[in-house]
Amino acid sequence: MTFYTRLHPNTLNTRSILILAIALLFLSGCASTPVNDQEITAEEINIDPYEDFNRSMHGFNDSVDDYVMGPITNAYKFVTPDLFQIGVSNFFTNLGNVTVVLNDVLQGKAQQGAEDTGRFLINSTIGVFGLFDVASELGLEQNQEDFGQTLAVWGVPTGAYLVMPFLGPTTFRGLPATAVDLATNPVTYVGLPAVQAAALVNTRASADGALKFIDDVALDPYIYTREAYLQWRNHLATDGDPDAEADPFADFEDELFEDEDLYEVEVKLDQNVDNNEQDVTQLQDNTELAEDFLELKPAEIVENTDSIDIETIE
Repeated sequence: MTFYTRLHPNTLNTRSILILAIALLFLSGCASTPVNDQEITAEEINIDPYEDFNRSMHGFNDSVDDYVMGPITNAYKFVTPDLFQIGVSNFFTNLGNVTVVLNDVLQGKAQQGAEDTGRFLINSTIGVFGLFDVASELGLEQNQEDFGQTLAVWGVPTGAYLVMPFLGPTTFRGLPATAVDLATNPVTYVGLPAVQAAALVNTRASADGALKFIDDVALDPYIYTREAYLQWRNHLATDGDPDAEADPFADFEDELFEDEDLYEVEVKLDQNVDNNEQDVTQLQDNTELAEDFLELKPAEIVENTDSIDIETIE
């Protein structure tokens, strides 16, 4: 059994749900998919060039979980009532919403940012520092945003798949995003070891059931976790839209510059009008010159031939 976490409570909305998503995304697919087929898929997109290293880190994380985090989590779940566990989970999730709101803004999601801000304020006050999820009862659902998704929206490529010691699965894009997520999470600045430990155990406890599911159904837990992780991160980056463009920021650009095409048409029309006015002016000049020429007498025509611009008349 592998323990995956970014060592801060905001991962409750990404890593734990990621593992839970494995059951949802692959219950009828990956569990029965041959390992060779999955390996070919990964090789085709060259997403896992460091597989040997990643597998060794996967095994290391398994050992840490089996001998350290697993027993601690089991003891925590055994001695604490469910209501207490729910309150702790709500508390750390609420603090993680600071990161969510920040990334709402960075992704240009103004309405969602306002809703997530309201959710944070309601749960921090009426919900007694986030212990009770009052906002959900009022229709403000919990959203999942982190800096890895923001980088995806900005067009930063995913990069190679990585498995880091203690941190678990990530990518070249996700690794620096982890540092930003840590920096924006209030729990990072709490110096009390008990709070840090509680955040860590809470994250692991939230993923317990899904981790057991992996061990029970996966022919190759490493491949299984990798494919689930990459699809889950893509699901988050595209807001669950399977038909989303490779550049999610394109929608924001379309909204920001929705009148750009109309503006270009207006510019072209103005240019055509200017050209037509110039043609009319030139035609008037040519007409006046022709009329003057016709009014001349034969002798005057000969005298004035040299002064007439034949090209202009033409």
